[in-house]
Amino acid sequence: MDFANTPSFFRSGPKPGTRLFLCALASIALLVGDSRYGLMEQARDGMSLVLYPLQRVVNMPLGMVRHFGDYFTVQADLKNENDQLRTRQLEMSARLARLETVERELNELRQLNSIKATRTDAPQLAETLYTGRDPFSYKIIIDKGADANLQPGQPVVDARGLLGQITRVQPLTAEVTLIIDKNQMVPVMIARTGERAILYGYGGGVEIRYLPLHADVREGDSIVTSGIDGLYQEGTPVARVSKVERNAGAAFSRITTEPLAGVQQTRYVLVLQQKGQTPPRPAEPVVPVKKTKGKKPADSE
Repeated sequence: MDFANTPSFFRSGPKPGTRLFLCALASIALLVGDSRYGLMEQARDGMSLVLYPLQRVVNMPLGMVRHFGDYFTVQADLKNENDQLRTRQLEMSARLARLETVERELNELRQLNSIKATRTDAPQLAETLYTGRDPFSYKIIIDKGADANLQPGQPVVDARGLLGQITRVQPLTAEVTLIIDKNQMVPVMIARTGERAILYGYGGGVEIRYLPLHADVREGDSIVTSGIDGLYQEGTPVARVSKVERNAGAAFSRITTEPLAGVQQTRYVLVLQQKGQTPPRPAEPVVPVKKTKGKKPADSE
């Protein structure tokens, strides 16, 4: 080492070898004293306390980067989880809707089979295929026709009441006109009193017309078929009275009813046999025509 060019600050004091020895000896003494007596513990605690704010400042950018990274990672995971849960919910909702539909159809079939077992006229079970093409009429198409010996005029019911009657028969299908159709009329009677009336469809509902003001009709009365037309058997549930209006200035009561059958949602139906043949109506007596007196026609020349 060239001591001639070394600054005077480094040339003063002990020699470098002596300095190294003294530093090594001091280090060993500090290590032994700290390990045995904890001489540097307070110094370290003080230095840690002094340097802690600096450590926080130095670590803050890294912590912010890590925090934002974790935030976006958690957000992405939550979004994926929400998407999966939403998809799962839609699948479960669709499955639940299918199960509810199947349960409703099974209940309909169970009730129809119970009705079928109690009847002696061999009713036939049929399924609704689709509705009629005319939007202004209320008709459905069922999956039985001439192949099942169906005939126009046969009554059709569901588990709750009268649905309509067959109006057209094809080889494999049949058309059923619902009782709410404007061209349908059903002879009925009030179950509580036995008073007869005619139930008319008006395109979406049913009502009783031309019943006298003094007729004993109440809201909630059950309306059943009267069986006097030779088509519907007596006692088939048809409707329920929902409103009775009596106007002193009118000749008849206005009676609003609600059909009992599921005219817009029934899937399975029973086709009943027509009532036995009714004897023909007796002929009206012939009223003799009186001859009027008058001049004899002139002879042609």
